[in-house]
Amino acid sequence: MPPLKTTSLQPPTESVVDRFLRYVRVDTQSSETHTGTPSTPGQWTLARMLVDELRALGASDVRISDSCMVYAKIPASAPATAAVPTIGFIAHVDTSPAVSGANVSPVIHRDYNGGDITLPADPSQVITVEQYPVLKQMIGDDVITTDGTTLLGSDDKAGVVAIMTLVDVLLRNPQLAHGPIAVAFTADEEIGIGIESFDVAGFGAVAAYTVDGGDVGEINDETWSARLATVAFHGKSAHPGTAKGVMVNSMYAMAHFLSRMPKDMLPESTEGRVGFVHPYSGVADVEESTLKVLLRDFDEARLVEKERLLRDLAAEAQATFAGVRVDVTVAEDYRNMRDVLVGHPHLVEYAFEAARRAGVEPFTAPIRGGTDGSKLTFRGLPCPNIFTGGFGFHSKLEFNSRRALEKTAETLVHLAQIFAERAATVAAPPETAR
Repeated sequence: MPPLKTTSLQPPTESVVDRFLRYVRVDTQSSETHTGTPSTPGQWTLARMLVDELRALGASDVRISDSCMVYAKIPASAPATAAVPTIGFIAHVDTSPAVSGANVSPVIHRDYNGGDITLPADPSQVITVEQYPVLKQMIGDDVITTDGTTLLGSDDKAGVVAIMTLVDVLLRNPQLAHGPIAVAFTADEEIGIGIESFDVAGFGAVAAYTVDGGDVGEINDETWSARLATVAFHGKSAHPGTAKGVMVNSMYAMAHFLSRMPKDMLPESTEGRVGFVHPYSGVADVEESTLKVLLRDFDEARLVEKERLLRDLAAEAQATFAGVRVDVTVAEDYRNMRDVLVGHPHLVEYAFEAARRAGVEPFTAPIRGGTDGSKLTFRGLPCPNIFTGGFGFHSKLEFNSRRALEKTAETLVHLAQIFAERAATVAAPPETAR
């Protein structure tokens, strides 16, 4: 397929930048303090917008579930005569609870000429070239940031934009050969619970791609294996005026536990393929103090070692503080999708080829995090992850660019065609295949 900008194709009804600016202005921040999916009403707002737009574009089987999951289909195009399998594309509508997603005011730095970017509404927020050297590659591009008071929402509205543009382009250009396409937009990915409600059978794809990555060209087939530990320190409350010999203050045990965390095993001290333990949330009280700790590693055996470390530290704290009882509960969040995707190498191969056709040099890197695909892969839907071009996720320094949004969408269009091409080659008689 020629580039999306070529005159031989009908362009999408809306540019990727204009679509992106519309979506990021909808507050879809998820919340860890609310039960049920979606955790916030703003996710319904964007999901219903997407339903209306999918129907207007001509997508079929458009539906929205009780848990705010949007599904739609694009039938195979007429040129796709071979039996092409249904492939899917998935992005999430919610944004991180870490930083406000309300009243997002995006700023376009047109024809960026280099240097640090000071965000206009809060000059203390500066995107520096030292921290983000990728800015050197964006000179001449249109860089999109927030105004410095909120996150931008590129994670993952850039993915939503790319998929909606894919739908737009394919339905406006029926001459492009592709098989059946399934698309979905999920809720509460950022808090790790939404995907439990995903209808894998109804989605109907043999494989899918989450569009939820970072640097342009990055294709991911590996994530953390992840566990969540809850450490509860039980003491005994008493009136402080008569507490002698009675009160057992659980906070001291929790403080001791935290102080014993190995400094070289914390997220602020690790990078690359080195895992971590991350105490990220807690409640301190005399009677009971609780601490939530993330355990992350690419290797399952090393993850087990980290869990053992926590249990050893908990036992030490209990032994050190008389009268305190410490309980540790560990639950699996998700597993390294590489364990399954290693058996489906063509999925990454096709994504690499699609990126190259879009004029992008592809590369692989493990995600120091997880995606909806981490869980879907183990539910029978293999899901590598595709870049969106965003940086500074979960912060006020989040940014993306016009070129990155365009290249992400273009890659998806090429990828849909590659599946049709490869299926046709397999289905063709030997003399045709040659």
